[in-house]
Amino acid sequence: MSPNTVPHIVSVEWLQKHLDDTGLVVVDATCHNDVAADGSHSPVSGYAQFLEEHIPGAVFADLLGAFAESAADRAWAIPPSGRFAKAAGALGIGAGVHVVVYDQQDETWASRFWWHLRLEGFAAVSTLNGGLQAWRAARSPVTSGPPTCTPNVFVPRRRPGLIRSTAEVFAALDDESTVLVNTLDEATYRGESAGYVRRGHIPGSINIPVSGLRSPSTGRLRPIVDLRREFTAAGLLDPGKTVVTYCGGGIAATGLAHALALCGRDDVAVYAGSIRAWSARLDLPLIEGPHSY
Repeated sequence: MSPNTVPHIVSVEWLQKHLDDTGLVVVDATCHNDVAADGSHSPVSGYAQFLEEHIPGAVFADLLGAFAESAADRAWAIPPSGRFAKAAGALGIGAGVHVVVYDQQDETWASRFWWHLRLEGFAAVSTLNGGLQAWRAARSPVTSGPPTCTPNVFVPRRRPGLIRSTAEVFAALDDESTVLVNTLDEATYRGESAGYVRRGHIPGSINIPVSGLRSPSTGRLRPIVDLRREFTAAGLLDPGKTVVTYCGGGIAATGLAHALALCGRDDVAVYAGSIRAWSARLDLPLIEGPHSY
């Protein structure tokens, strides 16, 4: 399977059939969000849970350690390409490999690693629809203990079009060809709940909560036909528009980028700093209230 034909998502049934394929690397990218009383989030590695239970043959991607910039002000900041390449190669990711990434919960950390690999120019990556929850529900085998990795060589080729900085988002506020999408829950978008330095959303941005993209009972994505209808109504599939997603800190925003890729829009950019970085800049505007489109 060439990188150009690798699907953005695979089913549990597909993975059951291909789990022992040469060149397949299954990656658990789980982090857990601890929520404080004030609504703030503190990410914690999912490695302890991985050691207890994971898909056979899977390796673990530490998105808060090896795949993050340790000197940044948030635990999951994008590292330099060289650091990412070293960590990816250590897991066996490189030329000739098909990566299937999953997480143990709601798939936003899986989509984050999917997006990060693509940011560094690696296209042969899929997510597992429904993650570990769906895998277990299908009575598929699981195992425990530390992973075994066969090192590879990862050559990064950063794609700057898939990421946005605070300055770039600010510069595009009056650009009618850019659609800025907030993927947080509606209450946070409207400014009714706390959790960040300031409340509200970036002016002009619309709201499509990432939590609404999946079935709450199965963890699987909603039917593509339904997602496509919603995205079309919001103008996100218009080829004349540039789509930029954001959330609290650049994790959930990748979930919408992934869903849009499934609908044929694989050029979506993610505002990596998101509302955490934007709200900390007191000179940048935030507004409260609902959206319309």
